[in-house]
Amino acid sequence: MHSSISLSFPPNCSVLKRSHKNNQFEQFSFAPLDLQFCGLRKEAAVNFSFSQLKRCEIQNSVRILRNNVVSASVADNGSAPTSFDYDVVIIGAGVGGHGAALHAVEKGLKTAIIEGDVVGGTCVNRGCVPSKALLAVSGRMRELKNEHHLKALGLQVSAAGYDRQAVADHANNLALKIRNNLTNSMKALGVDILTGVGTIVGPQRVKYGKVGFSDNEVTARDIIIATGSVPFVPRGIEVDGKTVITSDHALKLEFVPEWIAIVGSGYIGLEFSDVYTALGSEVTFIEALDQLMPGFDPEISKLAQRVLVNPRKIDYHTGVFATKITPAKDGRPVVIELTDAKTKELKEILEVDAALIATGRAPFTNGLGLDNINVLTQRGFIPVDERMRVIDADGKLVPHLYCIGDANGKMMLAHAASAQGISVVEQVSGRDHVLNHLSIPAACFTHPEISMVGLTEPQAREKAEKDGFEISIAKTSFKANTKALAENEGEGLAKLIYRPDTGEILGVHIFGMHAADLIHEASNAMALGTRIQDIKFAVHAHPTLSEVLDELFKSAKVNTQDHSSVREPIAI
Repeated sequence: MHSSISLSFPPNCSVLKRSHKNNQFEQFSFAPLDLQFCGLRKEAAVNFSFSQLKRCEIQNSVRILRNNVVSASVADNGSAPTSFDYDVVIIGAGVGGHGAALHAVEKGLKTAIIEGDVVGGTCVNRGCVPSKALLAVSGRMRELKNEHHLKALGLQVSAAGYDRQAVADHANNLALKIRNNLTNSMKALGVDILTGVGTIVGPQRVKYGKVGFSDNEVTARDIIIATGSVPFVPRGIEVDGKTVITSDHALKLEFVPEWIAIVGSGYIGLEFSDVYTALGSEVTFIEALDQLMPGFDPEISKLAQRVLVNPRKIDYHTGVFATKITPAKDGRPVVIELTDAKTKELKEILEVDAALIATGRAPFTNGLGLDNINVLTQRGFIPVDERMRVIDADGKLVPHLYCIGDANGKMMLAHAASAQGISVVEQVSGRDHVLNHLSIPAACFTHPEISMVGLTEPQAREKAEKDGFEISIAKTSFKANTKALAENEGEGLAKLIYRPDTGEILGVHIFGMHAADLIHEASNAMALGTRIQDIKFAVHAHPTLSEVLDELFKSAKVNTQDHSSVREPIAI
């Protein structure tokens, strides 16, 4: 269906337009336009409010209308096209690509997303989503097996058991449901889903299709790379997918070993230790650094180890590398050679039923055609600036090219990728936006949960010493929270790191029941620049777990006498 609209402007009216040369905005004047719209939802094309015009500056919406007649003219690989098939093409349909696509449609941009595997990427299919299904099972199992806890609540439950295949099906079905939801949401909003592997063949040009047969080519005013990551497997470790596995394999839960070694004690390793021990396995952590959970605030790590590790069937080796792992074969167990991290000498040999490699993730950036645009990766990561704009081998910005999510390595979290994608779309729509990564929360969904946002205490002290200011620490316990005590879940701690002179929140760390949900009050406060002296007046329902944060902020001692936040009382 074709629609048309005529736009008339005052004789001296200037509008903002993006320059293809330097990716900046420049002014130009034009005569009345008679615009044809093809391939756009009508409401997206014509829903333009002229009352929004201010001093004759018409930003991105008009640019979209003016350029939607597309007839791609393609020169050689080194030349940029003069007109485009799409405003935005996104390579990768994970959580980051999906978030960018939906926001682009909201902004009225004609959008396509290229996916060579399945919609949803790692998070939906092999990560956050199916792992939460397994963790939901482990949580229920822990409750049913905890006789002391149940007795305190006056409950009596017979022995709890589980059906391994039914648990695995629950995880798989959840991933399928979320994947279908993401696909349908994009289709319903008019996002074109292009199937195949995407390769950049030149400025603002992408080919896609099956590997070796990428004959389809599209052009786009802006391209967003969102290809994500894959499990990182160190050298010397042989993965067979059965007895030596990555998180991709573990989520299928094809068997529950009696004894499993988990290499790495970060988010992934901790969550799988929660699942396996709840289902009856014994776990051995292998950690290269001198302490477990090295990425967490040290005080939180110490408490978490006391609750999540020590009482469970878990032992650990720290300060060692798993330099060689051989899968089980012909009745022989999995063999793991442990080497001292400092001396590099062989320290011990373990024989276990299975080994899970949870040593982090590596960017998936091979085959993107980055050499066609003079971009060199750094340890596989695509270099970007604070606005996610790709930087080439000469240190220059590549016009109209962005990279979000795990592929750029700034913060390897699904929701961070989505936030970066939204930030990029804001920029290509004409509104400058820089994402504050320190305000992005993270969570580990163990039982109890761990969550955090901002700096750890050592990081905050280092920054304070460097920049010349003092920091203070406030803490509150779940043992003082009525709702936690009603649930008989008083084990937990919330910790606030802040500047007493300004009230700025530097970091918040929580260990306890529903910590992953509680952290957002703190992360949103940081994102919005809310100071402690303001947020401590917020009201929380009683009795709720949210009062843990309420008490935390109220216990902070801020020295400043800032009256700028004082408001006149409102009569009701």
